[in-house]
Amino acid sequence: MPLDAAARDEHAWWLRLTLTPGIGPAAARRLLEAFGLPENVFRAGRTHIAAVLDAPRAAALLADDDTREAKIAAALDWARSDENHLLALADPRYPQPLLQIGDPPPLLYVRGSPEALSGDLLAIVGSRHATPGGEANAHDFARALADEGLAICSGLARGIDAAAHRGALEGRAGTIAVVGTGVDRVYPAAHRQLAHAIAQRGAIVSELPLGTEVQRANFPRRNRIIAGLSLGVLVVEAAPHSGSLITARHAAEFGREVMAIPGSIHSPVARGCHRLIRDGAKLVESAEDVLAELRRQMRGRAGAGAPARTENAGRDRGAESTSPAARTLLQALGWDPVDVDTLIARSALPAGEVAEALLELELAGLAERWIDGRYVRAGPQAGRQGR
Repeated sequence: MPLDAAARDEHAWWLRLTLTPGIGPAAARRLLEAFGLPENVFRAGRTHIAAVLDAPRAAALLADDDTREAKIAAALDWARSDENHLLALADPRYPQPLLQIGDPPPLLYVRGSPEALSGDLLAIVGSRHATPGGEANAHDFARALADEGLAICSGLARGIDAAAHRGALEGRAGTIAVVGTGVDRVYPAAHRQLAHAIAQRGAIVSELPLGTEVQRANFPRRNRIIAGLSLGVLVVEAAPHSGSLITARHAAEFGREVMAIPGSIHSPVARGCHRLIRDGAKLVESAEDVLAELRRQMRGRAGAGAPARTENAGRDRGAESTSPAARTLLQALGWDPVDVDTLIARSALPAGEVAEALLELELAGLAERWIDGRYVRAGPQAGRQGR
């Protein structure tokens, strides 16, 4: 609903506060604690403001700033659309979980449904350089858990984030994207269509002003919002110094559940998950594991009390319909990526039979070929067990 005159005036004060250079969430919080609403901050006078912050920022707040006023006008015009919303801390629609973190954003820009931010959310995050298996897990976990009433929150990045958003869009509860740019920008640009779908089935959110382009420093700020909105964080794949681990650290600091999917000891994108598990994160193998951690915190959505549906209860279900050679090769394949020569040696099958059996396993969805030519089991994957 477009803003009426009173709402435009109220939002203008919030915009004026947050668009002043040097006033971040922590400084804004101090001012609001001292003076109340933003309108009162600007009426407090330079001396009183400087006593809370400092003289330069007090001067910046009270200065005539044509650039700031132009940005305020642009944001208010943007909020005229039914799809676009400004959520200030005082707005009853502001997501309550974010109020529990130390530095909640004073103002959120939301494209889509503001109500989606206040549902039961699970963050699914991970590497931009994900493996095909990791992306499949993210997609399948997201779809299964969205069907159980958990909206999926992620960061619209390549790899795990995008797979999680797409999986959630196929589920019931939808998905939320918290971005490190202005909500009127899409990064990466290849996700423009995905972003449009997310806005239709959930929301795109940012604390950054409209027009903000990609800046590396903004992504850790985004990660704290992802963690703050969510009941818990599930890390699917992550390198040891991944931004996903920052999200997990924020989640732990906020008292949220931290979960991780283990991977191969040979995979660099599994090491971050293994570190989290060593440090106390819940090891997750199925959607049921996630629900077991979060069900008590979920706010009574339909389906929250029932276990996720299990499609593949047995480790090698589907293998019984394959040839004896394929079953032999599946046992030789194990759970780590392996090259064809090693499979020939392990299985004692002729090279021709190994090639035929590998193709049979791929077509049956039981094995997949990596880009480097090695093979790995493709299922049953934990996420699919909860699909």
